[in-house]
Amino acid sequence: MTGMVDAALVESFDEPPRYRSIPAPEPESGREVVDVLAVGVHPATKGIAAGKHYTSPTELPALAGADAVVRRTDGSLAYVMPMGAGTLAQRLLIDPGAAIPVPAGADPAVVAATMNPAMSSWGALRTRVPFEPGKSVLVLGATGNAGSMAVQVARHLGADKIVAAGRNRDRLDELKSHADEVVALTAEQDRTSAALAAAAAEVDVVLDYLWGPPTQLAMQAVLGARTQHTRLLDWVQIGGMGGPEITLSGHALRSNAFRILGSGFGSITQEALNQVLREVAEAIASGGLSVRPRPVPLAEVEKAWTHHDAPGERTVIIL
Repeated sequence: MTGMVDAALVESFDEPPRYRSIPAPEPESGREVVDVLAVGVHPATKGIAAGKHYTSPTELPALAGADAVVRRTDGSLAYVMPMGAGTLAQRLLIDPGAAIPVPAGADPAVVAATMNPAMSSWGALRTRVPFEPGKSVLVLGATGNAGSMAVQVARHLGADKIVAAGRNRDRLDELKSHADEVVALTAEQDRTSAALAAAAAEVDVVLDYLWGPPTQLAMQAVLGARTQHTRLLDWVQIGGMGGPEITLSGHALRSNAFRILGSGFGSITQEALNQVLREVAEAIASGGLSVRPRPVPLAEVEKAWTHHDAPGERTVIIL
């Protein structure tokens, strides 16, 4: 008879996942059973479990979780992110070819907390734009976890100047240790626009986690203050916390060397994504990047799901 394992199941899109027992996975040809060590409770993970993500399950109940740090049968650590499948169970059946090696000695909780926030900016700078050390970066929406991690990533990859712009003033003060300049995004549009123009007029790359009206304001400010209009500006749309749409004048595109592009799972190949994940895992293990994990046992998954992480913190389910 098949054994049982503890897990977290999505039984309703309107409620947190429930702590349950499910049949343990059985080995299959070309697949590997692994022990799950840590699973991050990321915003995207919650969105998937709420039925609001394009990878949300179509049938319930379904296993919660979007990624995991696991221990393989040979004892090594790996990071897995099975698209369209859950990860919150004591053991999983994985495709060995999709397992991203995690250096020995790395803290599984730190890796689980950091991989998801770090991969968006790392992927954007490594695969979507011609970024190289010495260039300058504006992070728009820098006070969220992914945005604040983008500041660290840009510095780690060699940015010469980093401007961090966001709403949370306390978090902006904390980012001063990583960013060269900070800009508070406030309801006073004229003041915000002037501050963005002064700090970010000549940046090479914008990593945009906001979109919507805040991006419209920032684009107008940065492009209007730019003195080298033929110097390429890559504006990379990564998140939509400020809204799903913008209105953009064609004049802005014609009067500047200005490109708008997105960065996400559909914009890079699986091979490129795997390379990004390997690089991020190595950077985390070396101490170059870190989000503070807030460990919670699997049995308390319902409470963990409703917790609001503090800036710089990420809830991690420990199995």
